Amino acid sequence: MFDEMKALEKNETWELVDLPPGKQPVGCKWVFTIKQTPRERWRGIKPVLWRRATHKHMESTMKRPLHRWKMNSVRTLMSCAVNLDWDIYQMDVKNAFLHGDLQEEVYMHIPPGFESSQTGGKVLRLHRSLYGLKQSPRAWFDRFRQSMLKRGYVQSNADHTLFYKHSNSKVAILIVYVDDTVITGDDSTEVANLKHHLAQEFEVKDLGKLRYFLGIEVSRGSKGIFLSQRKYILDLLKETGMLGCRPAATPIEQNHRLSSDAGTPVDRERYQRLVGRLIYLSHTRPDIAFAVSVVSQYMHDPKSAHMEAVKRILRYLKGCLGRGLLYTRQGDLQVECYTDADWAGSLDDRRSTSGYCAFVGGNLVSWRSKKQGVV
Repeated sequence: MFDEMKALEKNETWELVDLPPGKQPVGCKWVFTIKQTPRERWRGIKPVLWRRATHKHMESTMKRPLHRWKMNSVRTLMSCAVNLDWDIYQMDVKNAFLHGDLQEEVYMHIPPGFESSQTGGKVLRLHRSLYGLKQSPRAWFDRFRQSMLKRGYVQSNADHTLFYKHSNSKVAILIVYVDDTVITGDDSTEVANLKHHLAQEFEVKDLGKLRYFLGIEVSRGSKGIFLSQRKYILDLLKETGMLGCRPAATPIEQNHRLSSDAGTPVDRERYQRLVGRLIYLSHTRPDIAFAVSVVSQYMHDPKSAHMEAVKRILRYLKGCLGRGLLYTRQGDLQVECYTDADWAGSLDDRRSTSGYCAFVGGNLVSWRSKKQGVV
């Protein structure tokens, strides 16, 4: 906590002032996160100061939607990197949200554990955004975006979290997700300069070659780049108490007969949480995409048969923990797409379920299975 407080003070996050008349300070709390490696080795505990936002502050929404990271971009970048023999690096921005400038006038109580005689009757006026504030992600991203544009980078129109820069027929590319950045390209000089620029602009930690990104394990060898979520699956099986379950051969029964009235009602919140975890897991597991698409259709009113279908997906995953995506060198970046549909397969409304998959450079980068909106 002391290191975190030093970082906050160094960044001029706040100033100690008397509370002006008519102003109401918000509270704050410490949140501790256990840091682990993909193999569950303990790396330490990271304390983060979160602001307790009141309803009045939380309802001040932004006019533009927050830019979100797209896994399709990451997978496409992986295929380009393996085909063009690019190195991939990762950097972590420390206290990312603290770099965002706060526009509104906000006062906060002294953080727990740091009250003293000098702070008696005082409050903190915030100049920087804090974790727990709805505006914080936007404030941080806008600051990061301006820094990249000044550096001469172009923001992608297809994915606003991706920035690239062409120079002398070479390219450097960066993708950012909150405080995690992935950097690659064939312009090794610009990549090195970019890493130096980020270190000067923000407080960052160079993590070297990409190994672990947003719960996804990345390993590179002579055969190519392999993406998996083995640890994520193990954590999910432990959470559901299914670590010792009997594996299933397939993620869903062949010619399944699921419908909206299949069984008795179950805990909707638990069902939605499990399906949400499976949706994220499908980032590296296209083999469960169709099954997850089916169970996600019953999020609003899940029944016992739907929960059994979710458990079957978990049983299937138990039998193939280490599967993932292998990106190999094919020698080109040709784009190929395939699509199909089951033609009126739904028992509830006779609507069809469509699916597609797209390849770049011979590697799978995008796929989806979704029920059609019309008959």
